[in-house]
Amino acid sequence: MNDITQTSSPTLPTFVKIVEVGPRDGLQNEVIPISAQDKVSLITQLADAGVSYIESGSFVSPKWVPQMATSTEVFQTLTRKPSVTYAALTPNMKGFEAAMAAGADEVAIFAAASESFSQKNINCSIEESITRFEPILAAAKNANIKVRGYVSCVVGCPYEGNISPDAVALVAQTLYNKGCYEVSLGDTIGVGTPASVTKMLQAVSARVPMAKLAVHFHDTYGQALTNIYAALQLGINVVDSAIAGLGGCPYAKGASGNVATEDVVYLLNGLGIESNIDFNKLLSAGWFISDKLGKAPISKVSNAYLAKAQ
Repeated sequence: MNDITQTSSPTLPTFVKIVEVGPRDGLQNEVIPISAQDKVSLITQLADAGVSYIESGSFVSPKWVPQMATSTEVFQTLTRKPSVTYAALTPNMKGFEAAMAAGADEVAIFAAASESFSQKNINCSIEESITRFEPILAAAKNANIKVRGYVSCVVGCPYEGNISPDAVALVAQTLYNKGCYEVSLGDTIGVGTPASVTKMLQAVSARVPMAKLAVHFHDTYGQALTNIYAALQLGINVVDSAIAGLGGCPYAKGASGNVATEDVVYLLNGLGIESNIDFNKLLSAGWFISDKLGKAPISKVSNAYLAKAQ
């Protein structure tokens, strides 16, 4: 037992940064409208729990994503903590300008590792999608605004099946070389396993430094936590997650929510990895938004603590 501990422990990071995507990626596909006031309350609770990076909204057409129509109000209403980054997803230049006007600290752009998914999601090829982001990257550089990149379908696609790790690596490298300070690798439909995730990360880290990569797992097949553990062993120390396990993908049939932040922090605590997050306050934030949505949290840890309290 001691030998196992000695050989495995050094590979794990001592600190993991949680990128909270619940207020944006988590809520965007929820049917029940959430008011700007309740979103602000959720973001405030997350910040109070110690979450240092919160994706707080998206500046997209309300026609396509009605839940994000209040993003300007959310950003302008927030009482901000200097230690917290309040970020926004910006799919085009108009969205970037709106995010800047609302006071977003940072922006995110996205591409896919699957040509079919790119066409279905944003009606253009991978190459065209990245070209569309070049004006945002240039404007952000001039404004001294950091840009985070997302790559979706990094192990599987609902239309193409398995995705080549080399294809993921190429897209990630392109985003990084064009100015994204960090690239988040997303298993959009949750089909990854530790084996496929390891192969993908090995391919990507050959082109982009591991320290500049993050992981973003959905839990469709119940593999998110094991995939995160595999990623941690390879040197990943930034993990995207959503409070209460909110989210899904409208273009991926059957894809369940993002891995729950509560479950990730429970895992990190059990491994002795610091995240600077107050677990009890995090649970309360998840219960708050779940109550507003009229449903139980998807987080197994959250539900277990609720059952214990009853």
